Amino acid sequence: MTVQALHAERYSVKRHLMGVAGALALALALTGCGKGSASDGSGSDGKTIRFVAAKYDDDTQAYWKTLIKDFEAANPGYRVNLEVVDWEQMDSKVKTYVQTKQEPDLLNYNKFSDFARDDLVYKAQDVVSPPVLADFLPLFKEEAEYRGTQYGLPFISSARLFFYNKDIFKKAGISQPPSTWAEVEADAKKIKRAGYIGLGLPLGAEEAQAEFQIWAMNNGSGWADAAGKWAIDQQANVDTLTYLRKLTKEGVTQPNPEATNRKDVFNEFAQGRIGMLNGAVFMRKGFIDPVDKKLNYGVAALPSKDGSTHKTLGVQDYLVAFKKSDGSNKTAVKTFLDFFYQQRNAARFVSTEGFLSVTKSAGDTLSSDQDAAYYKRFVDALSDAQFAPTDDPAWAAVDGAVKQRIGTAVADADPSKVLNKIQQTAQKGD
Repeated sequence: MTVQALHAERYSVKRHLMGVAGALALALALTGCGKGSASDGSGSDGKTIRFVAAKYDDDTQAYWKTLIKDFEAANPGYRVNLEVVDWEQMDSKVKTYVQTKQEPDLLNYNKFSDFARDDLVYKAQDVVSPPVLADFLPLFKEEAEYRGTQYGLPFISSARLFFYNKDIFKKAGISQPPSTWAEVEADAKKIKRAGYIGLGLPLGAEEAQAEFQIWAMNNGSGWADAAGKWAIDQQANVDTLTYLRKLTKEGVTQPNPEATNRKDVFNEFAQGRIGMLNGAVFMRKGFIDPVDKKLNYGVAALPSKDGSTHKTLGVQDYLVAFKKSDGSNKTAVKTFLDFFYQQRNAARFVSTEGFLSVTKSAGDTLSSDQDAAYYKRFVDALSDAQFAPTDDPAWAAVDGAVKQRIGTAVADADPSKVLNKIQQTAQKGD
């Protein structure tokens, strides 16, 4: 694909998402764990599938139970055994499923390429109909490919921007959100003096990889170099962690960022205790509105080190369908996926959980002017966002290593040594 064509596709995605921005309510991805039945992974009766879904909020399980009930009513003889898993438990659960050959028929996850590399999952074209394939927005379809072939099925998307409490800013004597890292530090100190937590910094195991990427890419770095080779231990990343370590040692963050998960700082922001943090589109519905709909907050571009370029993080989750040795589950999986991706059903999930649509049809269903001012910023940012390198099979191991190690660099470990260990993990996975 030419650069011009890629820009044209991204512009087309942006225009579409702008049209649907208003109805995209939000949600969060974290707490609790549901239970369901398991299978031995050795085959299928051709009519029953096991589906492991991630829990985004308290509405997730109810949504899937209703959908499954409707699916089974519309498709007599077919059954779906549901298991809903907390995101904090998902990595270890999936690792166990694969190691013990107990993979579900269908998995809702944020990675897919290592499964594709190991020939564990079906190609997308094998488990959804052509109309469903054609319905995926190009930007998200591209992110779901491994070596030019689509294996992941785009499920939901999100974007990250900077949230700040306007009332706290006023009390601290701050007139506008920070644009540079120097301004973040200065503002955080002012907020601390005013009696609040200056900056929420979640580097706990839940989603440390996203928090680090937000800061790293706004220092002109990230996971790879210009040639696409892993460069996690590059000097710019060391400088990024050194900066975050400085903020931690100055006491302008919440205590122990290395052990703090995203949901914790999001909750404290909603309660009016934190002045600013890197937030997500689902914060409004998932955290702020349930606590204080009158919270006086603003949304701005993510601060960068020099203040000249502000990059945002895009996030996409997937559905992946695991193969059975005899292929006996393919028809049942395809029947269920085609049902879920029907316009009304997919739109209902996005509106229930509050994410951004990955299909044209669901987006059309959700089109509305309601809350357009809030959502427009995320839609604009998502159309040109940077994503984690989920198309690289080594990412699964890197993601795990970052979650385990990166937070220690702002506590008592040497940032360069921490990054070197993660770099070694990446190189082993190549």
